Amino acid sequence: MARAKPKVVIFGSVYVDMAIRCEQFPETSHIAVGSSFSCVPAGCGLNQAIQAALCGCEVYLVCKVGKDQFGEMIRDNLADFGVHCDFVFEAEAKNTGVIVSFVNGTGTNRTVISEGANKAIMPADISSTEFERVISSADACLINAQLPVEFVNSAIRAGKVSRAKVILDPALPVEQFQTESGQLPLDFYTADIIVPNFEEAVELSTTGNHNIHTAKLIGSDLIARGVGCAIIKLGRRGALIVDKNGTEQIQPFEVQIVDHTGAGDAFDGALAASCAVGDEIKQAVRFASAAGALACSKFGAQESLPKKEEIIEMLQELP
Repeated sequence: MARAKPKVVIFGSVYVDMAIRCEQFPETSHIAVGSSFSCVPAGCGLNQAIQAALCGCEVYLVCKVGKDQFGEMIRDNLADFGVHCDFVFEAEAKNTGVIVSFVNGTGTNRTVISEGANKAIMPADISSTEFERVISSADACLINAQLPVEFVNSAIRAGKVSRAKVILDPALPVEQFQTESGQLPLDFYTADIIVPNFEEAVELSTTGNHNIHTAKLIGSDLIARGVGCAIIKLGRRGALIVDKNGTEQIQPFEVQIVDHTGAGDAFDGALAASCAVGDEIKQAVRFASAAGALACSKFGAQESLPKKEEIIEMLQELP
């Protein structure tokens, strides 16, 4: 009997995002009075997992938290959306990742990130028989490269062995590029689909030019190095699909832009969900683009992630 839901395994970072609003940033050795405070679960892995769940998938998130209250907050939040927490691991001596932001009266922010347990996840965490059982039945694996490189490599290999569709978002910090020319680790080029945004894609080239022609060249280079398909997110210009058959630009969806926060995660999570169903790549990118556009039409990250029904409705409105 066919499985009721497509299965997606997501590897990504998780944080607790704390933000304080204040009229002015505090001067050195001074105290500023804040006007509001928020403390919410965040992170690419968490947002992408929730988006895939909102698209009707059975979702497992692989991540690492600390043995603290923030770790429990992450688990509770994921459980609220039906995301499986079997592989939300705990770090013995590190806190859950934290983002602390100060936002002044003009909307300018200053942010400090503590990676915490995100830096402690390791290949041994996904070597269990239980994990092998789950990933062996996965339809798609979505991997965010903000995690340690050796772990990302292991996640890619696990996905390839399972024959799931391996989707990689190569959101690497600059210090993790292997060479000055922006070469990615060799395992990254074995991904079935690689999904950089335009700014990240330019980091992978030596041109530095921001235009569609450059995006095509970057995508073609990724294909030549072994990637099955490159999907370059172009923001307001839509998305570019590059594979061995050529290139195709997916036009953007017109929405009232309110907040870009979470749009990339909505795109990635919806793309994984669509690929897990077995959609053709063009259909999957259109579905993901609609999700990203809808996320831009609302404030916040998690709060802006659209449901499957909203995405389908947007797609049906097109001529």
